[in-house]
Amino acid sequence: MSFLGNLSASSKPKVYISVTPEVGLEMIQLDTATHSVAAYAVRDLAYNEATRDISDYEAFKTAVAEMFEELSINPKCDVIVNMPLVTFGTMQFPLLLPDASITGGIESEVEQSYTFRRAEPSVAWQDVPSASEKSQGNESRQVLYTAIQKVVISNISDALGALGARLVGVETSLVSTLRALDFAGYTQEQMQPNMVWNLMIINSTGYSIVSLSGKNVVDYYEEPLAIKSFEGDEIYNAINQSAQIALMSTPANYLFIVSDTDQVSASLLASKLQAQGSVTVLENNSFKKDSLIPVGLNVLPNYATKISLQAIGCALADTSDYPLNLQFAPGASSVSEEASCTIRFGDQEITLTAAAATKIVGIFGGALILILVIISYMIMPKLVDSTQQKLNNVMADIKTIDEEISKYQDPAGSAFNVKVAVENGIKANRAKLMNYVAAGDSIPKTVWLTYFMTQGDGLVDIKGVSSNVEDVYVFFRNMRDSLIGTKLRLQKLEMESQSVDEAISSSSNANYNFEITNMTDDQLKALMTLPTANSSGQSKQQNSSGSGNNTPPQSGLLSSQPIQQ
Repeated sequence: MSFLGNLSASSKPKVYISVTPEVGLEMIQLDTATHSVAAYAVRDLAYNEATRDISDYEAFKTAVAEMFEELSINPKCDVIVNMPLVTFGTMQFPLLLPDASITGGIESEVEQSYTFRRAEPSVAWQDVPSASEKSQGNESRQVLYTAIQKVVISNISDALGALGARLVGVETSLVSTLRALDFAGYTQEQMQPNMVWNLMIINSTGYSIVSLSGKNVVDYYEEPLAIKSFEGDEIYNAINQSAQIALMSTPANYLFIVSDTDQVSASLLASKLQAQGSVTVLENNSFKKDSLIPVGLNVLPNYATKISLQAIGCALADTSDYPLNLQFAPGASSVSEEASCTIRFGDQEITLTAAAATKIVGIFGGALILILVIISYMIMPKLVDSTQQKLNNVMADIKTIDEEISKYQDPAGSAFNVKVAVENGIKANRAKLMNYVAAGDSIPKTVWLTYFMTQGDGLVDIKGVSSNVEDVYVFFRNMRDSLIGTKLRLQKLEMESQSVDEAISSSSNANYNFEITNMTDDQLKALMTLPTANSSGQSKQQNSSGSGNNTPPQSGLLSSQPIQQ
């Protein structure tokens, strides 16, 4: 027993902290058996949205010390911290690429952003579950990744270390939010296997749309938006117009809206948002009237409505079985020689110091090395032969794959870039779709269109007829307001009349021809003179006088004819 008396091994308590911009700094502990909050404290803490960093680490350390004292927690504990999301996305890699190379590829990708040009990134990633199931028939793997500045993790670790605590993990707000929604049962219907749904999260810097299949994240889209620069209902109209195409591009059975900012009410946004499927909302801000989950008697009543989804999800980091896990591990930290912990065996308490632990590890490590050396002499030759055979097979497979890839390259050796082609196609079709959506939303009942031409580069030409001059101007103003930056103008407005008597007749029901465009006169002239094939296979030139009797050339969304610049 004298040997064991020199040891010490007691598990430290674990504390969960969340840096939540709209709330501050939260410290939380859950009772998973009752699905309730057992302990909670909160302090004000400034967070810099521009640099994605805590503004003052001295203030952070002071706030943590105060909360330790308020909740009667020994500062010598392990801490997991939740931080706001800095970057998140998906990438594809060759199936045979090793994990270390994937990490390097992700680091190269995120270093292109402004944040990581100034600070070295720390990345975390995992395979997309739905994609990995199909990877056996493909030659690539799709991964989810996130990144945070290494200096942020280091600063948090140093601040906690000064209090005697140890940072053991860093979570991100997106993962914590999904984990909390699952734990609290808010997305029970949506998180059924193979159920396709979208999660829309609004924060002070914009919004993001997460596409999921059950509990598995499939894709991620983020749109920066200066939420705080809008006044009143302007922000809801801005989000509605911005998110319309993104939601149309990711159809789903459900849309779940979570607002993390006090500037936007999720309920009011849902009433204005045009979305397919069932829409559910959750206020994760000052608009919420009740706590997100039950709270224990030790939680102050005025704290109940402050508890955020991020804090709840962070407190589940070690107990939840949610499939998405992108935790950052802090760097190795030195262990004080005086640090010790206690373990109880019946009536005996045994103290294990760092020095004693080092000695024990050295003894067992030496014994293990000796055993491995003996075993290596016995089985190493067979293991080398087996490994060499596997290596030869892998090299043969790589050669076969390279030969297959070479078949899809042109003689010059430049492979077709699928990603660039898809991005160009999406960009062009998105501009066209926005023009069609704007026309459909803006047209009055007394206006009908006779011709509509739009291209992916933003050029548009609209011709139509109306029985009311005022409605022509209404349609023009609506189109101009919907398509900001397109520089639309009213090119033509004239009465559809065959004689002067008919024009001045009070009983005449003559209509008005109009044309709205952002094209120059030269472009319009070139558009009207484009050749179109007649029934005999020959081409003819269109009259460019601009009269209502001319038939415009076949150009528009599906046309292959470019407009001359």
